[in-house]
Amino acid sequence: MPFLIALLLVPLVLTALFLLVVTVRWFSPRRHPETDFGYLAMQTWCILLVKLFYRSRVIGAAHVPQSGAAILICNHVSYADVVILGACSPRPIRFLSWDGFERNPVTRLLMRSVKTIPVSPLRAKEAVRRACERLKDGELIGIFPEGQLTRTGALNAFRPGYELIARMSGAPVLPAYVDGLWGSVFSHRGGAPFSRRPSPCRRAITLRFGPLLSDTSLMKARGALLELGAEAFEQRAELGEHLLRPVLRAACRHPGHLAIIDRASARTEFTAARTLAAARALAARLRVIAPESRVGIILPPGIPGTVANMACLIAGKTPVNLNFTLGRVALEHCLESAGIRTVLTVAAFREKVSEKLDVPWPANTVDVLAELRALGKARVALFELAVRALPACVLAPLWGVPREGGEGEAAVLFTSGSVGAPKGVVLSHRNILANCEQLQESGIVPDDARLLSNLPIFHSFGYTVTLWFAYTRGVTAVCTPSPLDVSRTIAALREERVNIAIGTPTFYRGYLKQLSPGDLPHLARVVGGAEKTPAGFAAEWEAKVGGRYYEGYGATETSPVVSVNVPDAPDSEAPGGVRVGVKPGSVGRLFPGMAARILDPDTGAPVGFGEQGLLHVRGANVFGGYLDNPAKTAEVLRDGWYATGDIARMDEEGFLTIEGRLSRFSKIAGEMVPHGVVEDAVIAALGLGAESSGAVAIAGRTDAQKGEALVLLATIEVDMDELRRRLADSGLANLWIPRVLKRVPAIPMLASGKLDLRELRRIAAE
Repeated sequence: MPFLIALLLVPLVLTALFLLVVTVRWFSPRRHPETDFGYLAMQTWCILLVKLFYRSRVIGAAHVPQSGAAILICNHVSYADVVILGACSPRPIRFLSWDGFERNPVTRLLMRSVKTIPVSPLRAKEAVRRACERLKDGELIGIFPEGQLTRTGALNAFRPGYELIARMSGAPVLPAYVDGLWGSVFSHRGGAPFSRRPSPCRRAITLRFGPLLSDTSLMKARGALLELGAEAFEQRAELGEHLLRPVLRAACRHPGHLAIIDRASARTEFTAARTLAAARALAARLRVIAPESRVGIILPPGIPGTVANMACLIAGKTPVNLNFTLGRVALEHCLESAGIRTVLTVAAFREKVSEKLDVPWPANTVDVLAELRALGKARVALFELAVRALPACVLAPLWGVPREGGEGEAAVLFTSGSVGAPKGVVLSHRNILANCEQLQESGIVPDDARLLSNLPIFHSFGYTVTLWFAYTRGVTAVCTPSPLDVSRTIAALREERVNIAIGTPTFYRGYLKQLSPGDLPHLARVVGGAEKTPAGFAAEWEAKVGGRYYEGYGATETSPVVSVNVPDAPDSEAPGGVRVGVKPGSVGRLFPGMAARILDPDTGAPVGFGEQGLLHVRGANVFGGYLDNPAKTAEVLRDGWYATGDIARMDEEGFLTIEGRLSRFSKIAGEMVPHGVVEDAVIAALGLGAESSGAVAIAGRTDAQKGEALVLLATIEVDMDELRRRLADSGLANLWIPRVLKRVPAIPMLASGKLDLRELRRIAAE
């Protein structure tokens, strides 16, 4: 009996407490005058829910006008978005809501209490009219301009209703962005909402309000939301950690996870615990033999390369992975500018490299494997036991791993020098952690990934994605020494059942020549980046090899990934029942936490949807500057925006298309002519397959009459008269048709798989 009485009293007491709180808030002098009792009651519930389940932060609340008409727009990631906005806004919001809520008596009561405006596809004009009336009365109207929850985490295209209300009312727009809810139980990440278990921990979220916009155009509104998203993303606490903290957590949680399969010579496997233990043992030795703050690494992807990079960070050193293909002069420049006196390598690899390349090995060149053998198996085993036995929160202070990394150096990578001397790109802990988090949220790498890891670790994609991301996210990295070793790579893909590969079209072209249909049944995804994918190549790969080809985009200065096409997501409201994540020819949508603007190359003014211009990006993954080179830094960084040097365009759905490097355009008679587009047209006119596109390249040289002239470099015989006729018949503009042919034994390429633009220009100018 007492139990039943208590059971009845608990809800009564809770209800009484709730009514007491509502009453106190009703008579509070801080209550906004537009707040009625029904809204106040609902807002109180929202506040209690937010306090109970989330760790919330509100930034920019002062931008919310205390009175007068305004249209609040916000990204729509989860069903909890409206709760967050209702709880955190200092002023009541009248939301436009789905009319389906009116069909259920409970949700209808809730909607009526906050006086929402129901929106029906059959009566959309009525909702627009009512919204404009409320704005005339000076209210704050809340709209999710995407019209539905995102299925991919990216900002969807805006529905026309937003622009119609903004234009008819003339009210200013208040942008807001909620960060941290993608992946929650209320979002579509990983499946339908409520299909996953909720996290036992309180999720950290950030609500960021921006300044009022008088320009309410779609381009301006979308850009404002992306900028707020980047600013909110930067507030994530995990981005301030030291890079080794997630490394330790991953190893301590799953010490037996197969982290690396190294196929450099004999096949070797290392678990997460053993990899970290070997790094800890080597770190103790590094503190003795390398007194300088930066240590060079010349190693291919694999166990020694991973261990060496981890050991540097454990020892408090900055790893500098050096591009050994640059040539002696460029390498000496890298060593000197970074202050490197010690280089980590492996004797067998050093011997192999020295046979082909003139590498200026410093006197203190250390063999990683020899050092580990000298330390002994017992010491490594002791560290491995510690990883298996202790939690990361205990192991980190024992090993002297700092809690915070933030803007401190985590790596220095040198650019390939395709348009000048190599520049040292300083990447911070925050940069790399941000890009790993963005990769995770994009969903491009599946949870059960066996990832081909053969991109050089001096290459930013290889360094961040196949080393740090793979290790910290429980991915198994299947390593081969070089993407140019086609037979070894194909064998690894087949025998290790690799299901995702990341590389460049140049490298994939070599695989395509040797593969037959059905050779790689497990390879479900291939991601191409670092250079533009030739027209038709993705379709040719999918037809011959199978799996889906996804094009992405990035730069060393962005740690590196900026955007990528992602798998389609189920969506009953979309045509065909799927929300498209891929747009052929594009490099996908921006990563979460990134903003972009496209500016006219001549005037610097923003351009509209679909128009070409110079791409600028910002986000937590954008680097802070070049190594000891403030002049070059100032050329590309301004107010946090990085000028990529690429000509791009963005459509209304947010898909980004890269037309080419600004340095790969020629201005002929005042018109910007993209070399890449001309190359694609030449390949089609010559009847070359996508896998043979490396046989031709376009370069520009000075022309006295028209400013510049196009030069066709080719490794094959070309009848220029016939080619020009075919190009003209295909509709290519006369100015875009190359007039000069230069036969070359090979198209000059860099080790990263990119065109060597400096050498192209030199040949064209001869």
